[in-house]
Amino acid sequence: MSGHSKWHSIKHKKMAMDARRGKIFTKIIREIMVATKMGGPNPETNPRLRLAIEKAKSVNMPNENIQRAIRKGTGEEGGVAYEQVTYEGYGPGGVAIFVEVLTDNKNRSASEIRSIFSRHNGNLAGAGSVSWIFERKGLISVKKDVIDEDSLMGIVIEAGAEDMKSEKDTYDIITTVENFESVKKAIEKNNIPIENASITYIPKNTVRLEGKEAEQLLKLLDELEESEDVQNVYANFDISDELLEKISK
Repeated sequence: MSGHSKWHSIKHKKMAMDARRGKIFTKIIREIMVATKMGGPNPETNPRLRLAIEKAKSVNMPNENIQRAIRKGTGEEGGVAYEQVTYEGYGPGGVAIFVEVLTDNKNRSASEIRSIFSRHNGNLAGAGSVSWIFERKGLISVKKDVIDEDSLMGIVIEAGAEDMKSEKDTYDIITTVENFESVKKAIEKNNIPIENASITYIPKNTVRLEGKEAEQLLKLLDELEESEDVQNVYANFDISDELLEKISK
């Protein structure tokens, strides 16, 4: 999971940079609207909305923007209706890629996603072709310098975590979707700062990439992430931390 986890960390930092330009706001607003429409406007009873609001606050989105998005999601204010769509495909080296999209125009999105895949030696595939490779999980990252491994392990396992992995700079805690909130609250209750927390897709297996294929794949993932309609991109690659850091710069 090393490469996948490292990429997750790089995306988290990139999101913070994008927020300074206001770029990430559009995507978060769409997520808040859809989450509200699907589960109601109360974050206490709507976990998806609660996570979206936490993400909005983490990038300093004004509260008025958040509340307006919620009102649009309930229909109180006029707004565009967004649909959830997923796309599946393969990148360089046969890496499986799963893309989550929120769009007001499925034809436009499909054309754009297909074009991005084609430009970077990838191709779209049919529904179900790669989704089976990924499992829906909670992922919580804690910086290594704030707590020792044994202490954190005791807290999260008791709270219901499935596993904890030691990465270069963080401990990555894996949970079921159902236990995500209880594990997150246990960490917060112990006053341990959380670097990142999200519901994500984690691959069951990975494909090792090096050299040109690794570079092509990261360019493909980057361009997908840049698309306004794309909310999340998941891929089952494994690239060494050193190479990933080098290419990402």
